Amino acid sequence: MTEESIRKYATLMKELELTGLEVNENGCTVRLERGNAPSPSPAVYRTQDSAEERQEEPSPASDDDVIVSPMVGVFYTSPAENADPYVIPGKTVRKGETVCIIEAMKLLNEITAENDCVILDVLQKNGAVIGFGTPLFRIRRT
Repeated sequence: MTEESIRKYATLMKELELTGLEVNENGCTVRLERGNAPSPSPAVYRTQDSAEERQEEPSPASDDDVIVSPMVGVFYTSPAENADPYVIPGKTVRKGETVCIIEAMKLLNEITAENDCVILDVLQKNGAVIGFGTPLFRIRRT
């Protein structure tokens, strides 16, 4: 791993306010950690435990479920800027079908449905920076 790529990861950590990052590249593992990192802002990293941070998100009803982000990154609803979104409210999605993309470390990660479901609501805006566990979609399993 080159010094340039390590610096790139360190810059990404600072940008996303991460305190630690482990990268495996070409058989080489590097662990980066920052001390005294600023607290993440509620607008970027929302926790499910705090009701006041979730005011703009609809509360899922007891029969509904949510798809949450498996990583930190930038949320995209479509594969390209002018393309149609992967899903819209009311769309039936099959297990394994792509529902969105999360860009992390310049990699585009397709997020797929774990079950057959109906999308009830998109909880994040296109281009939003999201954290691990951030609710992305309110769904009803079918």
